[in-house]
Amino acid sequence: MIGRRIWQQRPRTLTWRWSSGGTLNRPYSSTTSPHRPSILGFLSSDGAASFRAANSSVNFSIPYTINKCCYTTHALADLSPSGIVDVPLAQTGEGIAECELLQWFVKEGDQVEEFQPLCEVQSDKATIEITSRYKGKVAQILYVPGNIVKVGETLLKMDVEGSAASTLSSSDLESIKPPPLEITELPDSEVSKNTKGGALSTPAIRHLAKEYGIDLNDVHGTGKDGRVLKEDVLKYAEGIVEGLSVSADSRAPLLGDVENVRYAFAEFKWQPDDKTVPLRGFQRAMVKTMTMAAKVPHFHYVEEINCDALVKLKTSFQNNNSDPNVKHTFLPVLIKSLSMALSKYPFMNSCFNEESVEVILKGSHNIGIAMATSHGLAVPNIKNVQSLSILEITKELSRLQHLAKENKLSPADVSGGTITLSNIGAIGGKFGSPLLNLPEVAIIAMGRIQKVAHFAEDGDVYPVSTMTVNIGADHRVLDGATVARFCNEWKQFIENPEILMLQMR
Repeated sequence: MIGRRIWQQRPRTLTWRWSSGGTLNRPYSSTTSPHRPSILGFLSSDGAASFRAANSSVNFSIPYTINKCCYTTHALADLSPSGIVDVPLAQTGEGIAECELLQWFVKEGDQVEEFQPLCEVQSDKATIEITSRYKGKVAQILYVPGNIVKVGETLLKMDVEGSAASTLSSSDLESIKPPPLEITELPDSEVSKNTKGGALSTPAIRHLAKEYGIDLNDVHGTGKDGRVLKEDVLKYAEGIVEGLSVSADSRAPLLGDVENVRYAFAEFKWQPDDKTVPLRGFQRAMVKTMTMAAKVPHFHYVEEINCDALVKLKTSFQNNNSDPNVKHTFLPVLIKSLSMALSKYPFMNSCFNEESVEVILKGSHNIGIAMATSHGLAVPNIKNVQSLSILEITKELSRLQHLAKENKLSPADVSGGTITLSNIGAIGGKFGSPLLNLPEVAIIAMGRIQKVAHFAEDGDVYPVSTMTVNIGADHRVLDGATVARFCNEWKQFIENPEILMLQMR
């Protein structure tokens, strides 16, 4: 591939001459077009041009400023379209229309093997690696990390090995070189006129400059590619204020303007900056699901559960633990006891189809666990809890927690849930009022386990480890009586683990 050639020059006049007839195209200027020309198309431009023809000779001369003039081979693929292959974003899961690009594993010019990972993307549900179906070289990358890419759009272009585009000889490339350029100096008067261009800046910066009455073309930009930043405008305004202050005595009519500029500058300086944060991945998914959930008629049922027996059971598990990789907590027992209660009340483990007005009773107990991560709220679920032991649940829960922390949950891990547990007590608080994770019909928020004083029948006070739970239910499917009976069943298993052990399969 031919490397890019870049010139930094002062304004000049560009003159081309041909001695044979033909079509005359206009020259390319990096200041008038945002696109870089290819070797084949460098004569195309949107700038205005004038020319004179006489007999068989053509003279074309325009005054013109070159800030950056780039020649690249990005469009070389036009010589052999069959050699360049588009690599699109494939369908990553049911109902997924777009993904956020997290990172690239390759760069332009890299040699890629078949099935080699190209990049990592995150959908509303999971993080996925996109692999290559071809063996070849990365010709062009079309997106940068942070971009939202729709399913089916091209992520990058690859030059597949053995294609005609990769076998072009140096003589072939020489035959398509642009004609030589004749460069002559512009008069100094023309230099100042042509270098006057629009300064790079955001609408907010242009508005700020307008308030101060500042021409952005007079401000030296310190941002990327000379972009004018807010700090540049404020610094320029400070210079105006200082200049006006020095000459205020000799120019009394400007004193009021000096004070106005000073006041406006001081007032703006103390205002905190706003920051726009785009929501991506799990956070964007939460926007969609919670917006839909807010339209569903909810009701909540609150209960207090005695956890003394649960605390003793956990202590016993820890004391008899022989595997250092296993950490016993309250949650696996709560998950297993919940599954036992669901077996008796299957409507709690169901999904509602609004279009057909049908309730689907789920055969598997896929219990979702809400997890707060640095990437947002994730709800992976443990599959087939009804068939797992407490130790198996403990290990699966640990696996999901590790993947959620690393943002590596797969679509299978976060799909197919039938009911959700939110262990808000692990962070703090007595209980919460959760919203449904549709299409599920129930969600349970559990507060922290804490010691509280209880009274015996004879008036004696004794400590009890209690936990408050709040069950959110879809009132289109469930009624208060069903939820109350279900909660009593679950409470019985938690307060009496021996009953749980008797009924476990």
